[in-house]
Formats: sequence, C-alpha cells, structure tokens
Amino acid sequence: MPSLFDPQVNQSIRQRIEQLTPESTARWGKMNVAQMLAHLNTVLQLATGDKSFKPNLIGIVLGPWIKRMVLNEKPYKQNLPTAPSFVVADSRVFAAEKQHLLITFQQFINDGENAAEGRKHPIFGKLTAAEWGFSQWKHFDHHLQQFGV
Repeated sequence: MPSLFDPQVNQSIRQRIEQLTPESTARWGKMNVAQMLAHLNTVLQLATGDKSFKPNLIGIVLGPWIKRMVLNEKPYKQNLPTAPSFVVADSRVFAAEKQHLLITFQQFINDGENAAEGRKHPIFGKLTAAEWGFSQWKHFDHHLQQFGV
C-alpha cells in the first residue's frame, strides 16, 4: 500500500500540491483550495503529534468501522462528511496555507516512521507507522483528486 514514508510517493504528493493554484476549483465538496490545504494540514498534524482532539460519542462508537474504511485500498467516496473538528469554513489565504502544509508535510517525512510508530489516533487508537503513512497518503490523494491534481 502507498505510504507518505515512501520517497517516491511523498515526492509525487508534493508535486501535486505544487500544481495547485489559488484558482484551482473543486470537482466536489464545499471547500475552496485554501480551505482544503488548511484541512489537510490540520489532519496531518494528528500524525505529527502536533494536534489532538477529543472524539465525540459518534466517533468513539463508529471508530472501528471508520478505521476499516480508512485503512483499506478502496478510495474515499466523494462528499463524505468531515468530523466537525476538521471542518475549515472560514476564509484562508492560499499561499500561507500551502506553505504551512508543506512545512508540516516535510516534518512528517523528516520525523520518519520511528516517530509515527505507535502514535495514538484519537479515534483509532495506536497506529503503526505503516498505517499512519498509508492513511495520510489516502487522505492527500482524495483531496488532491478533488482539485484535479
């Protein structure tokens, strides 16, 4: 399975991020491109350990089902609901959000698999480095496809 820890995979994702412009438009969903970059950054910060959130009851109850959906090879469906903690609805500046995302992205890569191994996800519990690398790749891939790159 693809992983952001694979140098070829993370280079491909970085190149796709670089293709985004302030004029990039979504094929589906409510976020604009700057909001999507902020959303990716917030979720990636879970993987770096820089952000946490308290799951709600629905997240706790549905956590095992959601984990199976995330950690399989089936692509995400379009317009899946986003956990309220990760919704970005306010106005964002594209260049700043892109820069923040690329910094967090590089931090995740530089920290490496050893840092990710066993890091706790607020809903899924402890994940392996392979699970973190794959789940982040899948999330990036989904949203980059949303914006046509």
